Amino acid sequence: MHAKTDSEGTSVDASWPPRSPPRRPLYYVQSPSNHDVEKMSYGSSPSGSPTHHYYHCSPIHHSRESSTSRFSASLKNPRSLSAWKHVQIGHHDGGRDHDGDDDRDEMDGDSYGGARNVRLYFCGLLIFIGLFTLFSLILWGASKGYKPKILVENIVFENFNVQAGSDQSGVQTDMLSLNSTVQILYRNPATFFAVHVTATPLKLHYYQLKIASGQMKKFTQSRKRQRTVVTVVQGYQVPLYGGVSVLSGAEKQLEKVALPLNLTFVVRSRAYILGRLVKSKFCSHIRCYVTLRGKKLGQSVKLSDACFYQ
Repeated sequence: MHAKTDSEGTSVDASWPPRSPPRRPLYYVQSPSNHDVEKMSYGSSPSGSPTHHYYHCSPIHHSRESSTSRFSASLKNPRSLSAWKHVQIGHHDGGRDHDGDDDRDEMDGDSYGGARNVRLYFCGLLIFIGLFTLFSLILWGASKGYKPKILVENIVFENFNVQAGSDQSGVQTDMLSLNSTVQILYRNPATFFAVHVTATPLKLHYYQLKIASGQMKKFTQSRKRQRTVVTVVQGYQVPLYGGVSVLSGAEKQLEKVALPLNLTFVVRSRAYILGRLVKSKFCSHIRCYVTLRGKKLGQSVKLSDACFYQ
């Protein structure tokens, strides 16, 4: 083994291990609350190393250290970390909520405006229907004062004949044939509507036995106008079966025949006041009493005072 001699004459064995390098000094950093105060670091070493002074003058370095220290503190305190996250999330979500609120407000405004328009249209429709109904009722009520005037003026018996014959089943009986015309005056007194006129068949009865009938043609009568309607009422080979005693043996003495008859029919008038939306109906039941006289065939028989109108 070789020995090594230092400058002071102390011999050192080369086999000894070399000295361990000196430990690095530990530094303790304290950040004061005031940014204007000078930041200092104090360090010491166990081997009596001289004290070193460090000056921290950069505000950027301080902000980083402050952020680091706050983050470290939040890691140590879970409640602080959760609160910080809540604040950050609330900040970011706040913008979205605000935009969502704006969108919802806009949608609510559009829906409210649409509902308001619907209500306005509905109210306008109700007002229009109410006014139209009132106007129609007024017209309908006014039309009732313009009932048509109907007058059966006369009847003319053209011919009258009774002869022996047989019915469809071959039964022997007297057969009656009659031909007549009825003249009717129809007047529409209305000032603002026309009327459409129809009638049931005009019938001549001897009590319950029908001996003649005829159909009046339908027509339309203008306002404040009148017309005369002539209808043919006739019967051909009507079996009597002995039911008309006054006609027994009257084949040769027709001039002496006096046969009481009833003329009945119904006249219906329909007025279209406002198109087909507003219309009014009038119905007249007419019954006239007339006597068929053989000696007045071909002559007009007045019925103006012999008819009843209902």
